[in-house]
Amino acid sequence: MYFEDRVDAGRRLARRLQEGGYTGEDTVVVGLPRGGVPVAYEVAAALGAPLDVCIVRKVGAPSYPELGLGAVAEGGVVSLNRQLMDEMDVTEDDLRGPIRQKAREVEERVARFRQGSAPPRREGQCIILVDDDIATGATIRAALQVLRAWKPARLVLAVPVADTLTLNGLRPLVDDVVCAFSTRELCSIGQWYADFRQVPDEEVTDLLAAARSTFARRPSPATGAGHPEPPRGMGPA
Repeated sequence: MYFEDRVDAGRRLARRLQEGGYTGEDTVVVGLPRGGVPVAYEVAAALGAPLDVCIVRKVGAPSYPELGLGAVAEGGVVSLNRQLMDEMDVTEDDLRGPIRQKAREVEERVARFRQGSAPPRREGQCIILVDDDIATGATIRAALQVLRAWKPARLVLAVPVADTLTLNGLRPLVDDVVCAFSTRELCSIGQWYADFRQVPDEEVTDLLAAARSTFARRPSPATGAGHPEPPRGMGPA
């Protein structure tokens, strides 16, 4: 099983959420920049919900940067995978430099994507956190700490593809999990997407702007209204 691209993944994930009874009423969809935002855009469009972001940066292993040993999130949140660190023989001292670097990157992206504004109040709403995949779960754990502080009525994790064991470990942290496809043999995330190109900051900014101008002001899909296509260049390849 694979997805054509993040747009296809988002639409399939949205159908799962709709089947589960989720709508745009008192709901906000939160995407993780950068790759999770195109997926979240499609989910927000289908549900008729506002789109927001939670800024998180993965902290990779010194010898293998793609392997997430932890993450830094907005609000000063730092989440580390102690078990994986022990397996990789990496100490917290080894990660102090990378953590500081990622904290600076978080601040830069908060300024870029929020344009100086504080996160909107989401207390009492249903928050659906969306990413394009879950491997080690480092970034997701940090994001969930941030979102819990927003005091949602319900916190839902939604993802197209995930490592089964990691996903099971995250279930106690949320009220519901919606996953289109999980596997014990995740290996490379790219193998599950025909197109898994990197998402530039400009695309994230454009998608957030498009969502602000449409989703928050249009009727729920229950009324029969359609949803706009992503900005030019962001549809299926």
